[in-house]
Amino acid sequence: MSDENTENQSKRDDISERLEESADRAVEGFDQRLVDLLAWILETETKARIYIYLRQNQQSTSEEVAEGTGLYPSTVREALAEMADDEIVERSKRSSEGAGNNPYEYSAMAPSDLISSTKGQIQDQLNAVFNLDAYTSSTSEPESDPVTITVEDDTDDESDHTSSEDIISSDSSESEEGDEDDSSPDDSNDEETRE
Repeated sequence: MSDENTENQSKRDDISERLEESADRAVEGFDQRLVDLLAWILETETKARIYIYLRQNQQSTSEEVAEGTGLYPSTVREALAEMADDEIVERSKRSSEGAGNNPYEYSAMAPSDLISSTKGQIQDQLNAVFNLDAYTSSTSEPESDPVTITVEDDTDDESDHTSSEDIISSDSSESEEGDEDDSSPDDSNDEETRE
């Protein structure tokens, strides 16, 4: 009976371990899809990772964000400055007692506010994709003439004769008889085609 209990416990542990692994993979997949979606909204994966970190750790300094995301501090500072300009994050001075500089701390806006602020941009992008046919088949006059490429077959062009003469003159080791022999079969072919 103890062997049966041990075997059942082993099976339960194995099932539990597989469920945990599946849950971890699902969470990782969800996290990556969330990062991808935010990267599309915020324009870069760097900003998406910073946004996610700040949602979990409000009022963080750029150093803390760099450590938490694994990004270079200079990259984080630049992205945070852009995000503050776009009002995606709020920046304020951290108050500390004592001498020294008070660093900025950052807090990210709520996801619902982020979506609301970018809703117009997302709608415009989706409308542009869905209405692509309407844009490409517009009947309005173009601002300038379209580019036209014309290919002509100019076998009687002077430059072609010149280059042929250059080839003949560069091959001066051949006698004139060789040239006559080359031209006679051509002449006979011309006569055969005329008849």
